[in-house]
Amino acid sequence: MGTSQDSAQRTRVRIEQSGKRVRAYLGGNLVADTKAPSLVWEVPYYPTYYIPVDDVRAELVENGPGERSPSRGESTVYTVKVDGTEAPGAAVRYADSPLEELRGLVRLTWDAMDAWFEEDEEVFVHPRSPYTRIDILPSSRHIRVEVAGVTVAESSSPRLLFETGLPVRYYLPKTHVRMDLLEHTDTVTGCPYKGTAEYWSVRAGNDVHPDLAWSYPLPLEESRKVAGLVCFYSEKVDIFVDGVQQERPKTKFA
Repeated sequence: MGTSQDSAQRTRVRIEQSGKRVRAYLGGNLVADTKAPSLVWEVPYYPTYYIPVDDVRAELVENGPGERSPSRGESTVYTVKVDGTEAPGAAVRYADSPLEELRGLVRLTWDAMDAWFEEDEEVFVHPRSPYTRIDILPSSRHIRVEVAGVTVAESSSPRLLFETGLPVRYYLPKTHVRMDLLEHTDTVTGCPYKGTAEYWSVRAGNDVHPDLAWSYPLPLEESRKVAGLVCFYSEKVDIFVDGVQQERPKTKFA
């Protein structure tokens, strides 16, 4: 029977086996190829992959001790070397972790690798969570968006995007948006479920409100229904649905 301390440690980290084949590449060379990856939620928002050490094809050169985790224990950091290319500090092991499931695994830093694949599909930003789902539905609800009292968009043909753990997002045709009030910015973000987004700031009155709206010009397959549509942060603007003002949600984007 585990101790209360063991239970407390496990509540901080969630670990699950995945049935997907996962591969990571660096400099065009295969770093890891596994059919037994583990999904580890080090943060609550999304998981990361931990890979069996035996499935790592690259050389791991020990750098020394890394940061200690309250739940995972002491860590060792490694440089990843493969065919003349190296990524310093890009691998971490918890060989003596109080969590037995982690002891034979290694975590490769996502951004340190050039490419990741789940089966034969490239994955971006971070691993997809099996508990995140996206539904995109056409709607006849009347949506109006205000910024500082100025109506910047109004539509009765929105697409509503429902994503697990986030508020509903209202995607509107550009012809229903005051694009003359929007200023394109250099901001770009990525989502493993939707793709790469571009952003606009909004001019309302004498002020410019930065990065309030975004769009996915070429979304991933599961989100293609919002291609080219514009969405505004519900956390930062006033949205009216069928004439009723919506409460601004409190999320990490607020």
